[in-house]
Amino acid sequence: MLGTAHHTGINHGSTLPTNTRETANSEFLSLVGSRVKKIRKEKKLTRKVLSEHSGVSERYLALLESGQGNVSIALLRQVAQSLDVEPEILISNTAPVNSESRLLLGLLGGLTSSDRLRLKNQILKELRNSPVSRSYRIALIGMKGAGKTTVGERLSTILDIPFVEIDKEIEKLADAPLSEIFITYGQEGYRNLEKTCLENLLRNGSNCIISTGGGIVQEPSVYDLLLSTCYTVWLKASPKEHMDRVVAQGDLRPIAGNSKAMDQLKNILLKRQSSYEKADLTVTTDGKAPGIIASQILADRTLRKLIQHTN
Repeated sequence: MLGTAHHTGINHGSTLPTNTRETANSEFLSLVGSRVKKIRKEKKLTRKVLSEHSGVSERYLALLESGQGNVSIALLRQVAQSLDVEPEILISNTAPVNSESRLLLGLLGGLTSSDRLRLKNQILKELRNSPVSRSYRIALIGMKGAGKTTVGERLSTILDIPFVEIDKEIEKLADAPLSEIFITYGQEGYRNLEKTCLENLLRNGSNCIISTGGGIVQEPSVYDLLLSTCYTVWLKASPKEHMDRVVAQGDLRPIAGNSKAMDQLKNILLKRQSSYEKADLTVTTDGKAPGIIASQILADRTLRKLIQHTN
């Protein structure tokens, strides 16, 4: 999982301290348990039904899903077979590949590149027209200073799902700060990295809160992908609020030696407004605390349906 999600990188060497090994093992068991629970719920199976199909006791399944079950390879295989997934899916961070998915992948392999592109666009369109059918991912969009990080962290705490900042994932992928990325790769290179990070995140298939870069709306293919696969929320602030928040964070670059900084910010917001308005929800953030903004987002009827549909 990207960002703050748990990711288990187990070092099999014998030099790991005992507490480090214990932590890694604990994270691994939590990962397996959450994956079993997620797939079981997606398939609308109760623990009792899964127990009957797999031959694994309900009590053991409960321990397994809570990350406390020290599962054996044989029992894990039985559970995987009953969930119709490969055993390795339960111990990895990749999205589940069941029999239907494998069939679709096989069919896609026989299509031309133009047909695959057409099919992808059609699927994205269908997802966009049916928000409840989308995965439970909330993407926050808006200019720098809109409050995406603070609100995103608050939503992450309330919903108990990871918070991911795309810009930080870009820096990790390129192994360089954003300032160097723009100098080295330019705007186009940054957009390519942004798309790769978003696709990696979507491929994982897990619930999360996503904070996007302010300019993600400028690349139609990336923005369409975001709109089609995430519940998008525009955190809308006035130009003055944007500027004040950025300066309050210690970033004086927007105003340093630039008497027209406010006019430039207003122009950028005006140019991007129609794109930002494509979001599923718009929340004005001026003068509001992060907790209030998070509550307004979670009060949205469509989002509540999406959360209930997933849980």
